[in-house]
Amino acid sequence: MAQYDVVIIGGGPGGYNAAIRAGQLGLKAACVESRATLGGTCLNVGCMPSKALLHASELFDAANTEFATLGIDVKPKLNLPQMMKQKAESVAALTKGIEFLFKKNKADWVKGRGRIAGPGKVEVTAEDGSTQTLEARNIVIATGSEPAGLPGITVDNVRVLDSTGALSLPEVPKHLVVIGAGIIGLELGSVWRRLGAKVTVVEFLDRITPGMDAEVAKAFQRALTKQGMEFKLGTKVTGGTASKAGVSLTMEPVAGGAAETLEADYVLLAIGRRPYTEGLGLETVGVETDKRGFIPTDHWKTSAPGVWAIGDVTLGPMLAHKAEEEAVAAIESLAGKAGHVSYGLIPSVVYTSPEVAWVGKTEEELKAEGRAYKSGKFPFSANSRAKINHETEGFVKVLADAATDEILGAHLIGPQVSEMVGEYAVAMEFRAASEDVARTCHPHPTRSEALRQAAMGVEGWTMQA
Repeated sequence: MAQYDVVIIGGGPGGYNAAIRAGQLGLKAACVESRATLGGTCLNVGCMPSKALLHASELFDAANTEFATLGIDVKPKLNLPQMMKQKAESVAALTKGIEFLFKKNKADWVKGRGRIAGPGKVEVTAEDGSTQTLEARNIVIATGSEPAGLPGITVDNVRVLDSTGALSLPEVPKHLVVIGAGIIGLELGSVWRRLGAKVTVVEFLDRITPGMDAEVAKAFQRALTKQGMEFKLGTKVTGGTASKAGVSLTMEPVAGGAAETLEADYVLLAIGRRPYTEGLGLETVGVETDKRGFIPTDHWKTSAPGVWAIGDVTLGPMLAHKAEEEAVAAIESLAGKAGHVSYGLIPSVVYTSPEVAWVGKTEEELKAEGRAYKSGKFPFSANSRAKINHETEGFVKVLADAATDEILGAHLIGPQVSEMVGEYAVAMEFRAASEDVARTCHPHPTRSEALRQAAMGVEGWTMQA
């Protein structure tokens, strides 16, 4: 029986970062993963391939709609097989990079499906059916999540797709219906819209992107509508019938009213994700899940001694970088160090065009808490670099405590804001005031000046119009 200081079940962002950090700290570590490659959902069929298609489709759309304005006359032709090929090549390079880091840090990859077989024991079943048992002082559960289902809708990844299927379509849909106006649905919907599909988004709630600052969400929906996306909000999907030619969806208003039918050649079901703990053997060590399937933890410890849980199987945002933070903190804690995660400062990003990014509290949350706050706002239409690049849609909004001026939230919609929100995450980690950002010199001309100008706006001394 192989013996380890820690055995991690799951090789996604949480799992592989945990294994690497354990190796760096001198712990004997194994990561159990059944996929043919490391990286989990994020690297293989999630974050990374979707970003490859988002980037490629943005360039294709820009060539069609923007290049002529810049004096570049081209007639782009879509080569979908090549677009999919470069996506796969990029993903393969990333997964090989993780294997290299495992070897560098002396972490073992045990290929197979892991199951807790009792205290300190993980049984691994290989693809050929053979089994082996690993003995571990600590077990870390990092099995991630899977797409959530919807009654009346059967995913076959032929005509009715989940997020994985939507990344590998053999053709551009004539009409793609996206069920769910969350981040995944809007990102993948925007890919196929730019490549030529008609895209209709059906959402149960009366708004898109729940959890996003309401003012930003409204601006975001306007931008997507202007690009050609159609929205049916406050609408409940009641069923769907797939055929070789397409899908017939039935739906009705949430508030009551006449039912309707919507025809599409493809449907993407993207109503969220649920924790994946099936067949994990939690009962063998007395670990129970809550009613939604999440594993309760206290500083990443479960109710069972020596069993830890991180990432999407635990409460909190289902984000790769949240899992990575928890991975490092959990491993450092079990190694006797002080692990820490600032849960209030985990940024969120929507990688559409325009991008949306935020960190900290929304205005709605601050109002619900009864907290007095000030706000500063600056539009990209007044930013020199954005104007020169013809990318003026969106704004930056900063929320600060009315008494102390401590930054409480930052909300950005605009060009490449995913690369800028980190500045506010750092500022907020050190409990900076809006004045600290406002009095920090930023290079000119850059889009990042909008971050400073919004902070200046908290006290009303914005310098650009």
